[in-house]
Amino acid sequence: MKRSLLLLAAVLGFTSVHSQSAKTYVIKADSIKAHVKSTMYGIFFEDINMAADGGVYAELVKNRSFEFIPNLMGWTELNKSGEGNVEVINRAKERPENPHFITVNVKSGQYGLANEGFRGMGIKKGETYSFSVLARQHTGSKATLAVELKNAKGVVIGRGELKPDATDWKRYSVKFTAAATEEKGSLTLWAKNTGAIDLDMVSLFPEHTWKNRPGGLRADLVQKLADLKPGFLRFPGGCIVEGRELANRYQWKKSIGDIDKRENIINRWNMEFKHRLTTDYYQTFGLGFMEYFLTAEDIGAEPLPILNCGMACQFNTGQLAPMDELDPYLQDALDLIEFANGSSDTKWGKLRISLGHAKPFNLKLMGVGNEQWGEQYIERWKVFEKAIKAKYPYMKLVSSVGPDPDGEKFTFLNTTFRGLNADILDEHYYRSPQWFLDNVKRYDNYDRKGPKIFAGEYAAQSVAIASPDNKNNWQCAMSEAAFMTGLERNADVVNMASYAPLFAHVDGWQWTPDLIWFNNLGSYATPNYYVQQLYSLNKGTDVVPLTLNQAAVTGQDGAFASAVLDANTNELVIKFINTAKAAASVNFVVKGKKINSAGTITTLQNGDLAAVNSFSNMNAVSPKKQGIAVVSNNIKTVLKPYSFNVIRVKMN
Repeated sequence: MKRSLLLLAAVLGFTSVHSQSAKTYVIKADSIKAHVKSTMYGIFFEDINMAADGGVYAELVKNRSFEFIPNLMGWTELNKSGEGNVEVINRAKERPENPHFITVNVKSGQYGLANEGFRGMGIKKGETYSFSVLARQHTGSKATLAVELKNAKGVVIGRGELKPDATDWKRYSVKFTAAATEEKGSLTLWAKNTGAIDLDMVSLFPEHTWKNRPGGLRADLVQKLADLKPGFLRFPGGCIVEGRELANRYQWKKSIGDIDKRENIINRWNMEFKHRLTTDYYQTFGLGFMEYFLTAEDIGAEPLPILNCGMACQFNTGQLAPMDELDPYLQDALDLIEFANGSSDTKWGKLRISLGHAKPFNLKLMGVGNEQWGEQYIERWKVFEKAIKAKYPYMKLVSSVGPDPDGEKFTFLNTTFRGLNADILDEHYYRSPQWFLDNVKRYDNYDRKGPKIFAGEYAAQSVAIASPDNKNNWQCAMSEAAFMTGLERNADVVNMASYAPLFAHVDGWQWTPDLIWFNNLGSYATPNYYVQQLYSLNKGTDVVPLTLNQAAVTGQDGAFASAVLDANTNELVIKFINTAKAAASVNFVVKGKKINSAGTITTLQNGDLAAVNSFSNMNAVSPKKQGIAVVSNNIKTVLKPYSFNVIRVKMN
């Protein structure tokens, strides 16, 4: 009896949803409002949350060149029935960019060190690992090296040996295969036979990196970026660009060339948040500007480098380079364009070619400063703008309008830059989910002839800005999806947008929420990731009107919507977000174009607004695709509560 009542209630509920009058949405498919830029949806990368070292950069050894403070951070001395010691040698006068190495003295037995990796080392069974080290023997020394990979219990799961034979610095390498999988592995390096040997750049990489490049990037993490089909890649940040002080700002020239000549610096996020102190967080720049450009090229994205304009982070020291000492900062910008685009007849173009990339990177975009504000920023920006445009008039410059989407800082910069005819204004908003819903019409009345907009950093905050308790939940992702209909409807003003931050290590993060979470072995996509992916894969080429009662759909009864044509596939693409707790019965009436009798609908949905993805449930909120019928140019359907829907239909 109870089962019968439940079935009857389900039938009556289904009938009532379908019998209620469907709201009619009109799409004028022959009325193009704006063109969608290929750069519309992209990626913001910053080395926060261990995104580079310990993250996408596949190096497994922490502090491989002994430059962290203290110099043996990440290393533990070991002896195996022997006697010896390890000395840290300073050669700053000889090698200021790589001033330290170690000497391992073996008096008897075996003596060595263990490296803990970045919250452990992720080791995969059957994977081949490449170990390398710069070494030189002391005169008369006969020390040999044994390399061991161990699991969390100390069991050896991979092993190799080296016999350094030179008294001058030389790179030695060995490959071996792991016998087991381990998330929290470690590396042990034993020196045996009596003698003394110098070591530097102790390194371990999986053989299978992205594109199988030696010393490359983690394939699974870059694949997630490629799967977004991004229009641009913004790098290297973020506050990393500024530095806490000017001395530890990002300097691109120190991030290219020989790996052992890239100067390490402490990461500015290491002690930014008391609730997430990360004192072992450094930048080795194994992921440098050449790697950024190559990655952008690999995934089909426009490169968008952001450079320091003579200002340190204004949330920290706010140090300023005096106006008469701005030349090195300006020269870095000019030289970067030459590096990216120059021929073999230029100094920096020749260097790019020598590094293995004969073809120019076709750089067209550059950011002047990151999240700066105030009159000092305008003063410095003018110098950069004048010099860059004089030499490279085709360059489009991205300019900051501060850290907030409104307020005194924003108003001053927004007004000033519009008066200066700036190219692109970079707006940031880390706000509550409700803010995103309330601001879906933000760009409806922007000046169509003014600067273009880059929504450079945004993410809905479930608790508060920079709170460690923020979650990548469905409510946040759904509010972002709704807001993005406003970006899309105003594609003639908004040319670029990117969620931030991008990556977070589950054991090494400083900031939440983040787009992709990873550990030492794998990664998972958040609901926010799937929102970004669905927009990017369905961005289309031309915006067309989608209206309810002749008005844009901007929250009526919890609905948000936009529509585009895709000239490449000859399809109509509808995006519809139902933020209401009840299902929505809808009828899309397509005018001006004939459409096929069937299409597809992809739905991202969860009835629980607090739902999150995790390693234990990676697909709690993930896209589901199915067919959808079309009758006489009408698409009638019922859209689930708390859902983001993408409908694609071929046009005749």
